[in-house]
Amino acid sequence: RTWIIAPAKESLQERWKRLLAEKTPEKKELLFHPHEGGDKTVDKASKSGLTGHEYRAYAVGNDNGDAVTPCQYSFRSFDKQWVIPDSRLINRPNPTLWNSYSSRQIYLTAPEDRTPTNGPALTFSGLIPDLHHYHGRGGRVYPLWRDAAATQPNVRSQLLALLAKTHVGLTAEDVFAYIAAVMAHPAFTARFQDDLVQPGLRLPLTADAKLFAEAVSIGREIIWLHTYGERFTDKDAGRPKSAPRMKDKAPTIPEDGAIPGAPEPLPDMMDYDDGKHRLRVGKGYVENVTKAMWEYEVSGKQVLWQWFSYRRRDRSRPIIGDRRPPSPLDKIQPDHWLPEYTGDLLDLLNVLGRLIALEPRQADLLTRICDGPLIHASDIHDLLADAAPAEPKAEKKKKA
Repeated sequence: RTWIIAPAKESLQERWKRLLAEKTPEKKELLFHPHEGGDKTVDKASKSGLTGHEYRAYAVGNDNGDAVTPCQYSFRSFDKQWVIPDSRLINRPNPTLWNSYSSRQIYLTAPEDRTPTNGPALTFSGLIPDLHHYHGRGGRVYPLWRDAAATQPNVRSQLLALLAKTHVGLTAEDVFAYIAAVMAHPAFTARFQDDLVQPGLRLPLTADAKLFAEAVSIGREIIWLHTYGERFTDKDAGRPKSAPRMKDKAPTIPEDGAIPGAPEPLPDMMDYDDGKHRLRVGKGYVENVTKAMWEYEVSGKQVLWQWFSYRRRDRSRPIIGDRRPPSPLDKIQPDHWLPEYTGDLLDLLNVLGRLIALEPRQADLLTRICDGPLIHASDIHDLLADAAPAEPKAEKKKKA
């Protein structure tokens, strides 16, 4: 049910109004687009709402108000969109993610049943992520915290205790930052490509306290960038609570490069001029865009093009999984380029530029970690096995 997600929240209100305005039951069900074998229909009420959002105990077919207020949503890696947070609409929402959301929560997303091919092996978000967040084809979400109060880390206490023996004062945030520094860059994916043939990411853990501290410092900046300046903020460390900006040669749009809005229709073209270092969007363009920004990928998905594909005039896509065409509501979108699209594009380009600038440091750090003393996986497995509760003995059935 993709019509409940959009780059512009105004589109969601318009789609909702169109749904409620339909009086023919069959057509209304078509617009609602129930999943085959799914648990949502236009006539079915929901037993509970989503934490932090309005709950309506009646079915969508009996609703005559505005849509539940949309909230920001991490649709794909580096692509923030909007969603209607209504439990009657979202097919099988994960209560753990919604219940544990807060301004301190960080979500790590990674592939589960396939191998990352290039780019970062995992990505991060400060917003609740989509099931397909990492690169559009499934994956897993790992929240940093198990509760909204951010008091219960989603890292085994035994592992934290083991790491604290070498790394004094270690926190769950440090573990996430370490993971970001070591794994969220192309050198990790390239170095371990042969090992990653078998799906499942493995993390090299350094036993060197200095290397660990260096990784945490870099990783905090990585997560700050992935979350668009919303997490791991530290003004003194150069991480203000605002959209990150490149320090030199930041992407800019000159006066004659403005991406036109109304009455011009939405553009259908985005391409790159390597000679001029320009990203062309319809009749406009952005200066100071490097080829590396244009080509930046997350496991085969070109981030800039994927971002644009959800904001262009023609947003048609190959039909996969559910073979039915999407709801006609999906076609309701702005008829022109929005100013916020331009702002979001500049934010994205600055984030990509800063991430690319950090990649050499991450690659060098990874080499030094792998060449130095490591905490062996067997030590961790033994520790967790010792801490696991004993399996209850099976009772023998008495003969009758």
